[in-house]
Amino acid sequence: MAAGVATWMPFARAAAVGWLPLAQKTMPKPPVDKKSRSDEILFVNVSGLRFQTWKNTLDRYPDTLLGSSEKEFFYNEETQEYFFDRDPEMFRHILNFFRTGKLHYPRHECIQAFEEELAFYGIIPEIIGDCCMEEYRDRKKENQERLAEDTEAENAGDAPLPPDATLRERLWRAFENPHTSTMALVFYYVTGFFIAVSVIANVVETVPCRPLKGSIKDLPCGEKFSVGFSCLDTACVLIFSFEYLMRLYAAPSRCDFVRSVMSVIDVVAILPFYIGLVMPENEEVSGAFVTLRVFRVFRIFKFSRHSQGLRILGCTLQACASELGFLLFSLTMAVIIFATVMFYAEKGTKGTTFSSIPASFWYTIVTMTTLG
Repeated sequence: MAAGVATWMPFARAAAVGWLPLAQKTMPKPPVDKKSRSDEILFVNVSGLRFQTWKNTLDRYPDTLLGSSEKEFFYNEETQEYFFDRDPEMFRHILNFFRTGKLHYPRHECIQAFEEELAFYGIIPEIIGDCCMEEYRDRKKENQERLAEDTEAENAGDAPLPPDATLRERLWRAFENPHTSTMALVFYYVTGFFIAVSVIANVVETVPCRPLKGSIKDLPCGEKFSVGFSCLDTACVLIFSFEYLMRLYAAPSRCDFVRSVMSVIDVVAILPFYIGLVMPENEEVSGAFVTLRVFRVFRIFKFSRHSQGLRILGCTLQACASELGFLLFSLTMAVIIFATVMFYAEKGTKGTTFSSIPASFWYTIVTMTTLG
């Protein structure tokens, strides 16, 4: 009997899939116990769309829902099939994984819906093939950033604060979302105005002005009208200091606020003014203070706190940090290679400017970033 079953097994399987002639399909088959067969055909109904596959195809992955005995909870005795109320289009990719052993990410599908389907069937996303892994990671990263932005927008939205909200919570809501009140909106525009005035004054004070009477050399406007620019700088710094202290007081976590990038920019922008107040009148020290005043240019970065477009640009640069780093690394390698070639090509030439490989860097950089 066992030999008869072994002989008829290939014909029974071929007839089931429909490629044997009719004469062979109608041939008498010996009785076979279906429970003892490991390669019987299973029917899977996913939201009305019927699939069929071999049982041993699903048994390859016993840790999944379809490969374990847990699928019996979804078995319908009347229709003799497994019914799942899930997305049939997603199930095509799931079933293809069981058939081929390779999981592919459908680029036209929602990343979150795809992950939910994988979680339902007990498949880990780490086994996605190399051909789709990069696309999957990029889409997942974009989705996480979008969810984080939505959460931040909800937290800083126009939803009313609870009646028992503290003064710190009200101030923080006013700073993060100035449109919640008129006073917050006024302070928002006043701060932005002084940021623009400070940046413009920092530029204008270096412009040469008409010389004073009895003087031949032109003086910068910052030296000719030193009192006016000093008063203007003092007013700007006072506004910036008041804003920083109020944000520090209202911050939910003061440690996180102090360590944030915008907080460091605020401190660096106003620090030169206070250092200049305590710095003695000394020629040696005054030279260092002039160098320190360069950090006032960081006030221009304060615009990013008041501009949604600059925030988006910063997030874009942060997301592309690895790609930009690779581009810089490639450019550095090319500079070193071509600078070395230029040095040895001009070596021994009288009057050459390529006296060393580092001296050849400038020519190579300018050529690659402008003409190249």
